[in-house]
Amino acid sequence: MIPYRTFPTIDLGPVHLHTFGLFVALGLLLGSAVLVRHGARAGLDADALASLAWRIVLVGFVGARLAFVVSHASDFVHRAWAVVAVWEGGLEFSGGFIAAIVVVLWWLRRHPEVPGLVLCDGVVLGLAPGLAVGRIGCYSVWEHLGGTTTFPLAVHYLGGITREGPIPIGAHIHNTALYELLLLLPLIGLLFWLRRRGVQPGWLTATFLLWYGVQRFLTDFLRAYDRTVFGLTGAQYLCIGLVAAGLILAVRLRARDRRAAEAPAPATS
Repeated sequence: MIPYRTFPTIDLGPVHLHTFGLFVALGLLLGSAVLVRHGARAGLDADALASLAWRIVLVGFVGARLAFVVSHASDFVHRAWAVVAVWEGGLEFSGGFIAAIVVVLWWLRRHPEVPGLVLCDGVVLGLAPGLAVGRIGCYSVWEHLGGTTTFPLAVHYLGGITREGPIPIGAHIHNTALYELLLLLPLIGLLFWLRRRGVQPGWLTATFLLWYGVQRFLTDFLRAYDRTVFGLTGAQYLCIGLVAAGLILAVRLRARDRRAAEAPAPATS
């Protein structure tokens, strides 16, 4: 088992950094930088992409927090001020992802000259490492916990403030934030490998939708404190949509690539 004590703050002398907020911010910055760099390599306007990235960050952040507050409304009945206390943890991926989709679609309508699949590939290429870094923040505040287990990657709780629980000292617990981080690492490697291979636009998006959709759908079954509807969390319902969208996109991309391969070569004089 992995020995673990929560570390909600990092103390640098008189400065106290909230670990969750720090790593979420670092993840957002990393994801934005990857998006801008990918777009610039594809010949897109780097300044316009930077502006888009910040819109995605801001709107996605608000959407993620609102989704968490709505799904955990009872936690704020006597602590209304805590709605803005994001440094304590509490962001819902589903709310942030849906908000980000709205921003991207709105932006593409205003910039019809930008290839949508190229842009989406840049978004998921930045989203994967951004999520991984953000999960360190979730891990630091003991969030997204499961039940007791003998699984070798379970966490041996040694104490500290937790967002979920109560957890008895010495318990061996599933920590899905850790599992998601570990599962995101090979996805990140695969996405960057595909980009180096020069795959056609759209394949990075399809790969992310299928991999992360399946990954998150499965790991959510281990969460012991997330609210469910008919046995599934809100994120799992979103993941069903992600996998369906990934499959549809993959089929269309395959047909596109087949048509391109079968097209006659241009005549030469």
